[in-house]
Amino acid sequence: MDTYSYRLRGMQAGKERQTHMLVSEPVELMKFLIENLPNKARNNIKSLLTHRQVLVNEKVVTQYNHLLQVGQEVVVNWSLVRDEEQIKGLKIIYEDSEIIVIDKPAGLLSIASDIEKQYTAYHQLTEYVRHTNAENRIFIVHRLDRDTSGVMLFSKNEEVKHLLQDSWKEIVVDRAYIAVVEGQVEKKEGTIKSWLKETKTKLMYSSSVSGEGLEAITHYHVIQSVSKYSLLEIRLETGRKNQIRVHMKDIGHSIVGDKKYGSTTNPVGRLCLHAHILSFKHPVTGELMRFETEVPKKFSRLFR
Repeated sequence: MDTYSYRLRGMQAGKERQTHMLVSEPVELMKFLIENLPNKARNNIKSLLTHRQVLVNEKVVTQYNHLLQVGQEVVVNWSLVRDEEQIKGLKIIYEDSEIIVIDKPAGLLSIASDIEKQYTAYHQLTEYVRHTNAENRIFIVHRLDRDTSGVMLFSKNEEVKHLLQDSWKEIVVDRAYIAVVEGQVEKKEGTIKSWLKETKTKLMYSSSVSGEGLEAITHYHVIQSVSKYSLLEIRLETGRKNQIRVHMKDIGHSIVGDKKYGSTTNPVGRLCLHAHILSFKHPVTGELMRFETEVPKKFSRLFR
């Protein structure tokens, strides 16, 4: 099984994953692709052509009946990042015919709320995929809080959505966050375990009583500390609502900018929580994929 790793810095769209094929006899492009990509459905191959992911002798070809000649090279770009001007407020890290991975900015909802319907990652991506086909859809796989930035995964069809959600624990290999918390965390690494419950006002809190709520387990280690703040890398063993925020409050080090869970400072004007790494097995190909974003500059400036 191959491993593919993507970082936002210096990444060149469409060049990370490619399949190169040599034409040995005259044949129409669609037939050639079906024969040489046996694991891809006809609709998936049509999508590759529509999204300009197929090149013949280094030129993009979208016509399914394009006639290939002996000696020509056909290249399929599996990684696709289209014109970001089509999408306001978020950056696409990776896209193929089954999934889209984005770097969500702080302040953008994952999905619509009672108050906000339009300015959401879901709405922006729906508009984006419908730019090429009005019937295209996007499906939520997991969520990030509005004020949390970072790596977020969406599916492009309902079957893949269920594959991801039903086998999330088996599919996700690594999931890490970066957080700036108040104060110096003395214990350089640790594990926090509690059972999370929710009040009528939608506030999450911990119970130490086994089974009284949803079990939540958070692992952390300190990357850097100064007098006022600590920079942590955090990994989740479970994925509960507001889990990191509650657990940081529990150990007496609320996340900077998190007034809801006890923070008294906000030097960068946002919640200092960022989804840093997401690594998972592709739900269709089984390939191990890893997406890692840079630590937000606003976080790093606090430690200079």
